[in-house]
Order: sequence, then structure tokens, then C-alpha cells
Amino acid sequence: MAFILENRPKMTLVILILASFMQLSFGAMYKVGDSAGWTTIGNVDYKQWAANKTFQVGDVIVFKYSPQFHNVMQVTHVEYQSCNASAPIATHTTGNDSITIATHGHHFFLCGVPGHCQSGQKVDINVLRVSSSASPSQSPSSSSPIPAAAVPAPSPSHAPYWLPSKICIVIAVSLVVLFNFA
Repeated sequence: MAFILENRPKMTLVILILASFMQLSFGAMYKVGDSAGWTTIGNVDYKQWAANKTFQVGDVIVFKYSPQFHNVMQVTHVEYQSCNASAPIATHTTGNDSITIATHGHHFFLCGVPGHCQSGQKVDINVLRVSSSASPSQSPSSSSPIPAAAVPAPSPSHAPYWLPSKICIVIAVSLVVLFNFA
């Protein structure tokens, strides 16, 4: 108890730092295609599915599918438009792939099985930048090659859950060790 009282300013700083990291570690989970999952069966409109979501950095995108018949490839915008899976950024094949969105912007995914992307098995996850104050001078550029949605979509219907961030865990453990041996 004496340690805590003697180091109250340090402990307050530690708590504030940990709280800020915890706040950054919250995100929503989205199952691509909802109950249908990642498939070519049932005419799932993945473009419409994504348009009804407001994605944020830290969200987890879950692709559930039969790995015997599908996969998930993260690709560039050009590859997405042409359904070209020859040089993916990343390939996922488990059938239950969770991808944490770490940056703003467009994240393009498609199924690399021949014919599936052409049949509509592709999705553009667009993470918009959220500004704290909107001003007329901050309007999007008309020269942008990928237009953003005109109306923001509603938030997910489920509550966020905690995502264990590796950096948060490393910092927390470091701080505990530091203060226990200081």
C-alpha cells in the first residue's frame, strides 16, 4: 500500500496510458455475408452488404466458408476490378478467417477460385476517416479514383468486443514489471 501512495502520480499515469490503449482496442466484428457467409450460393450481394456497414479501424472482418470450395484473397483495387487473383497481398484458406482492419481506406477481398469473383464473390471494405469537426473546406476531392459513400451507413447492430492488441499487452506487461521492480 505504501508503494501505491508514494507513487500515486506514476500510477495515475500508468492507468491513463492503459485506459487509452484499451479504448483503441475496441472494434466491431462483421461476418461477411451475414448468415450466408462467404459463398457463391444464394446470390449474396457483397457490395450491398458492405454499403450497409460503417467500418472503423480495429474492426474484425470474418469470412466463414467451406475451404474445399472457396478462399479469401486480399488484393489491390486494380486486381479487385478485374477479378485478378494472380498476385494477392494476402491469402486466407481456413474457412474461418478473421482479419483485423488496421488502416483507413479501401480493403479489397475476393475469392480466388476461378469464376467466383466474376460471379460477385468479392467485397470492398471501406474504412472512412472520422473527423472530430466537419468543415466545408474538408470536402472530399473530386479527383479521388474511388468514390466514398455519400451517406454513412448505420453502425453494427451488435456491441463491440475487446480485441487483445499485441502492443497493448506488451506495454501493460512492461509497466507491471517496471513498477514491481522499481
